Amino acid sequence: MTRYAIGDLQGCDQELRALLKLLKFSADRDRLWFVGDLVNRGPGSLETLRLVRALGDNAIVVLGNHDLHLLAVAHGTERKRKSDTLDALLSAPDRDALLEWLSTRALAHAEGSDLMVHAGLVPQWTAQQALALAREVEAALARDPRALFAHMYGNDPDRWCDDLKGEERLRFVINVLTRLRVCTPDGRVDLTMKGEPPPSPSPLRPWFELERRQSRDTRIIFGHWSALGFVRRDGVVGLDTGCVWGGALTAFDLDRERAPISLACGAHQLIGAA
Repeated sequence: MTRYAIGDLQGCDQELRALLKLLKFSADRDRLWFVGDLVNRGPGSLETLRLVRALGDNAIVVLGNHDLHLLAVAHGTERKRKSDTLDALLSAPDRDALLEWLSTRALAHAEGSDLMVHAGLVPQWTAQQALALAREVEAALARDPRALFAHMYGNDPDRWCDDLKGEERLRFVINVLTRLRVCTPDGRVDLTMKGEPPPSPSPLRPWFELERRQSRDTRIIFGHWSALGFVRRDGVVGLDTGCVWGGALTAFDLDRERAPISLACGAHQLIGAA
């Protein structure tokens, strides 16, 4: 069995199909780990969801910020944005089945010494703690999705505290697992930064570069940061190589750790689109 981790799809279904051919994917022997953001920005969100759902147990999926945004729009708690490419999905005859399937995906997946999330972890969290906090959000999503999405948006609080409760606790966990790129050594997050890491003397650093990160004993597989491209260092594997921005869609063999396999993609969105 081979486990391939695959970067952000962003609704690029044709690129995914081509990559699976390149990998010579076989349902008899291979599993696919998707780092989230299956949908939005690209032209085929509907087709992408249908394809990944049809993979059944061969596909392990964690939710990204665009996946949660889709669910929030579908539940009527958030308006569509001008840059969204979700209309075909939201009007599809099988939308309810697809959205129900998506809403039952995890925010974090652990297997052996590997942890997959969409974005990252604050330095105070161990992998086990991140997994437990993800389960809190998943339970809230299953219990009352409208309530969760009604309070999901926003950048506060910006620092973890064990005493966080209710809406603020859930929002912070979602923001870290699906939106984090940089933070300070004491765990203050900045969710507005989208490009390259800020230069010194800024205290903000990529979350995985912080020396006292409590999750260092776990290999973390993530996406979300297309400006970095493929990342493989310090016990992390970053797989967002900018498919929807005219970069590439990338797969990485988690077991044999060979060179990544990438397939060039069309530029479906302008860089910097809101």
